[in-house]
Amino acid sequence: MEAVVGDGDRRDAKRHADVDDHGILSVHVRPGNRAMLINISAGGALIETEQRLLPGASVDLLLERSKYRASVRGRVLRCSVIRVCAASMGYRGAVGFDRPLPWFEHERVSATHQVL
Repeated sequence: MEAVVGDGDRRDAKRHADVDDHGILSVHVRPGNRAMLINISAGGALIETEQRLLPGASVDLLLERSKYRASVRGRVLRCSVIRVCAASMGYRGAVGFDRPLPWFEHERVSATHQVL
């Protein structure tokens, strides 16, 4: 039997998945590998890329909006293979930012307001 505590969601910030919501037009994993943004919050991002992402490794994400670019450093929290083709592979990885992304910082939920 599995024990469940709280609502099972450990997130402390709202996820933004729509470009109209987050405004991010392109994402690259340094040194320039293109990535697709699945969702993003003040504390991290879920991305898909053909670049192998190693859990625990530091990465820099280059985020571009219409009039603003940012380089955000983070750590790969988890990664899984989502596609295997003859010439390439696809990965989906969660990146936790070292510092909160200021674009969404006002949305972070106080730890005292989380359901335990």
